[in-house]
Amino acid sequence: MPIAINALVADARRRFRAAGIPQEEAALDARLLAQHALGWTQARLLTHGDEPASDTFRAEFDTLVRRRATREPLAYITGVREFWNIDIEVTPAVLIPRPETELLIEAALEHFEHDQPLRIVDVCTGSGCVVIGLGREFPRASLVAADISASALAVARRNISRYELDSRVLCVKTDLLEGLPAPFDLIVANPPYVPLADSPDLAPEVRQFEPPRALFGGADGMQIVTRLIAQAPAALRKGGLLIFEFGQGQLHAVEGVVSRTPSLTLIDVKHDLQDIPRTAVVQRT
Repeated sequence: MPIAINALVADARRRFRAAGIPQEEAALDARLLAQHALGWTQARLLTHGDEPASDTFRAEFDTLVRRRATREPLAYITGVREFWNIDIEVTPAVLIPRPETELLIEAALEHFEHDQPLRIVDVCTGSGCVVIGLGREFPRASLVAADISASALAVARRNISRYELDSRVLCVKTDLLEGLPAPFDLIVANPPYVPLADSPDLAPEVRQFEPPRALFGGADGMQIVTRLIAQAPAALRKGGLLIFEFGQGQLHAVEGVVSRTPSLTLIDVKHDLQDIPRTAVVQRT
């Protein structure tokens, strides 16, 4: 007797739970992988999930489920992650965009008007998700997407092209702000900030699959952040902003580095949905 699609999805859920994936995430990932393999919406899966599964679907779905059961991130399997209400291509060359990184764009929107002709640089751009979000929110802005990784920039370029921002976004391979056409009105960054000592405590999806160069910021996680702050005054116009993400427990260290840097003042700190300090807004004064 043919097996129904829903039965395969339920089996995938069980396999994910056995692999150590939390229950809610296991259920969601099983459904999303089925939708991906079928090319169906959630509504169609809900109404037609009792249909017999084709041999083609069974084979493709099993391959996807096997990958996820090794704790490979869902976004790397499907090749896409939603960010700022748009789909962003992701590969193992880039970090998977997180909801808390949207705070960078939210903070920028609080300090600048939509129609300002801003000069913006997104440092450690990765997939380009932040620079694309800013480019869509600030239609008169000219932007730079900077990253030290050529493979990450290749992903960013594809995403930038997808949203037709090529004429406004310049992609540059460089180390942080080195050699960029300053001054800027706004510098945004999601730099590597995870302490090396925290590596064993990271989820397998992060520890085993995401690029270490984009994750780890030295022994205390502050190595790249400190360099970025030091470079910022020379790259910002007077009154310009540096907005960057940092890790849990690093607020005190961030405050100290900013306070010791001439011409910079920490003017705001944004908290994520768990009320964890996550994003610093620093002004060149």
